[in-house]
Amino acid sequence: MPAFLVRAAPLSCLCLLLAACGKPAAPQGGGRGNAPQAVEVQTVALRDWQDTLRALGTVRAREAVTVTAKVSETVQAVHFESGQEVAKGAPLVTLTGQQQQAALASAQAQARDAEAQYRRLEQLAGQQLVARSALDTARANRDAAQAQVAQIRANLADRVIRAPFSGVLGIRQVSPGALVTPGTAIATLDDISRVFVDFPVPETELAGVVPGQALEGRASAWPGRSFPGRVATVSARLEAATRAATVRGEFANPERLLKPGMLVEVTLVRATRPALVVPELAVQQVGTETFVWRVKEDDSVEKADVVVGGRIPGWVMLKQGIAAGERIVTQGTGKLQPGAKITPVAPASAPAAAAK
Repeated sequence: MPAFLVRAAPLSCLCLLLAACGKPAAPQGGGRGNAPQAVEVQTVALRDWQDTLRALGTVRAREAVTVTAKVSETVQAVHFESGQEVAKGAPLVTLTGQQQQAALASAQAQARDAEAQYRRLEQLAGQQLVARSALDTARANRDAAQAQVAQIRANLADRVIRAPFSGVLGIRQVSPGALVTPGTAIATLDDISRVFVDFPVPETELAGVVPGQALEGRASAWPGRSFPGRVATVSARLEAATRAATVRGEFANPERLLKPGMLVEVTLVRATRPALVVPELAVQQVGTETFVWRVKEDDSVEKADVVVGGRIPGWVMLKQGIAAGERIVTQGTGKLQPGAKITPVAPASAPAAAAK
């Protein structure tokens, strides 16, 4: 081999090595300068949206009271059994009242005598045989005697404890011969022919809750059963701690299956309304960040922070962050980075209706 070729070989190798070191590295997938990535793209549009609101509520009786006595007295008779259904005004307990009966008889006798004296003086006054003042005194005595009779009768009435409304009685708490005082519990009385269910609704969802809306209730005590109802009222105040308002639902309860204190899962179907609805796979959740990949005019992508307003299987309703007419990536979001170029591909099939 000629000598000049031997001397040139190391120099050629050195040049090739320097050229290789100066060559830029091949770009990694997903960054700027890559070949555009093929992804499915969809244009955001308004669609009919109907979702449901679920909450746990507590059953309350339409009317509820603890039956008590107004006076201190001994129980003479009990006229009901535990769990009995009673009508309004039905006697529940009779208290001993011999002393009041005797006082009533005495007061009635005095009232009859006062009435007779007044009648006699009235006749004499018509003949001008007695002074007018005597007649006025007799009238006052008669009225006082009648008032005394009415008072004793009211006391006797308090010794018969009656149901203030129709309903179902709870466990009996007294027996004949027991001494009761004002405030002594005799039994509970609940009207559960119709019941209320109170449940909380966050302030962000209150705009979609109005009286008259349909409800559906389910209780674990009755698996497989659903109870139809309606929204009766929405509380005028919110709880400061939870920022939620109490909504009261009303349910017919002819079989008395729903009982006060029972836990009920309430489902409220909200009215159909137009909303921005996107496929569920398009919405990304990373930590506390919720976003979609928005496609710009040059077919590059950027993050768009969004606020989710509701979900149904396969679909998400967006309240903020995106506008109708904008394009978003619905499939192939895994390797995207801000500014990455894409090749838009239409979805394989037309999206199904979002409203259910």
